[in-house]
Amino acid sequence: MTQSAPRPLDGITVVSLEHAIAAPFCTRQLADLGARVIKIERPGSGDFARGYDQRVAGLASHFVWTNRSKQSLTLDLKQAEADGILHGLLAKADVLVQNLAPGAAARMGLSFEALHARYPRLIVCDISGYGEGGPYEKKKAYDLLIQSEGGFLSVTGGPGEEQMAKAGCSVADIAAGMYAYTGVLSALLLRDRTGVGSRIDVSMLESLVEWMGYPMYYAYDGAPPPPRAGASHSTIYPYGPFPTGDGGTIMLGLQNEREWQVFCEQVLLDPALASDPRFSANFRRSEHREVLRQIIVDGFATLSLDEVVARLEAAQIANARVNDMHGVWQHPQLAARDRWRQVDSPSGALPSLLPPGRNSAFTPRMDPVPGLGEHSAVILEELGFSRDDQARLAAAGVV
Repeated sequence: MTQSAPRPLDGITVVSLEHAIAAPFCTRQLADLGARVIKIERPGSGDFARGYDQRVAGLASHFVWTNRSKQSLTLDLKQAEADGILHGLLAKADVLVQNLAPGAAARMGLSFEALHARYPRLIVCDISGYGEGGPYEKKKAYDLLIQSEGGFLSVTGGPGEEQMAKAGCSVADIAAGMYAYTGVLSALLLRDRTGVGSRIDVSMLESLVEWMGYPMYYAYDGAPPPPRAGASHSTIYPYGPFPTGDGGTIMLGLQNEREWQVFCEQVLLDPALASDPRFSANFRRSEHREVLRQIIVDGFATLSLDEVVARLEAAQIANARVNDMHGVWQHPQLAARDRWRQVDSPSGALPSLLPPGRNSAFTPRMDPVPGLGEHSAVILEELGFSRDDQARLAAAGVV
C-alpha cells in the first residue's frame, strides 16, 4: 500500500456551508476518504468554532479536530456577487452540506427542490437540530439542549436530580455528523445507480434518540427508566469504577455468572462470596450494590492499581484504567498501532489521529487545517476570476 493509492472519494467535490461541529465533522470524514471539501466561511471571522478557544498552539481545539484536509473560501453569502461564485461551485460539485440556522438555506434559494432543478446530480445534506417539519422545526438547537431533549441527561450522571451530567464531548453533534456522513456515502452509491442526486435531512434529535435505544426500551410502556448511576452501569454490577490502594481507579466490567465466580476466587481471593445469596445473580448484586461495593473497595485497599490489573488480567476479567486526556495522548495501544500522524496548520505541525477503520487498500488523507480564506485565490481562479477581479471582490467584502 502506498500513499498514492486511490481513495474511495477521489474526484468527489463537497461544498459546505458549515459551522460548529455536526457538519464540519461530517465533511472531515468525507475529506479523509479523498473528497475535495470546499469550506465556505464568513469573511473576517469564519466558522465561529475558530474562536471557541486557543488551546492548540493558538488555534481552537474543536476547529483543529474537525477541519483538516479542507479548503477555506471566504464568501459573504448576503452579497449579490457571492451568489454567482457559490453557484459556480455548485455547478461542478457532487455534494452540498449545510447546517445553517433553520430555514436560512431555503431563504437563499438553496433548498433541495431549487437546487435539484438546476443541478439534478447534486446531493444535498441538510443538518439541523430537529429536522424539517414539526413544531420544533425552527427551534434553536445546541448540543447540550439536544442531550436534554433526547433524554440523554436523564440517564447520565449521579442518582440525584442535581447530579445529572452532560457528556464530556459533543455527543449529539457527533451523532448527527456521523449519520450525515453515512447518508452522503449512501446517496453517492444511489446516484451511481439512478444518475440523480437526493436529499438527506439529518436531525440531531433523531440521531441521539437512535443512540438511546437501550434505555428507551428498558422503560417501554411506562416501566421505570434505568436510574442514573454515575460511571457505573445502571443495571449490571459490578460494572464501574473502584479505587485502589495507591489512589488509582480501575474500571471493572463483569457480565455473567462465570466471571463473577472467577472474580471472587482469583481477584478478591474470597471464593465463598460467590455463593452469598445477596450476590448470587446479577439482579441481586445490583440490588445490594452498596454492600458489594464496600467489599470490593476493602479487597482492593491493600493493592496498587498495577496489582489489581494483574489479577484481573490473569482471571480474564474485563477491565480498564481510567485515563485522563494526557493518558490518552500517551496510550500505548495507539502508539503500538501507529495511529498518530502530523498535519500542518497555520500554527505549524500538529499531531492528528488517523480515522478509525483502517483499510488495507488506501491511506486516509491527512492534509493541513486551513487558515481562514487560505484557498480563496485558488478557488476563484478556477472559476475564472482574474487577480483584478479578486482584488475588487475583496475590497467590496464579498470574499
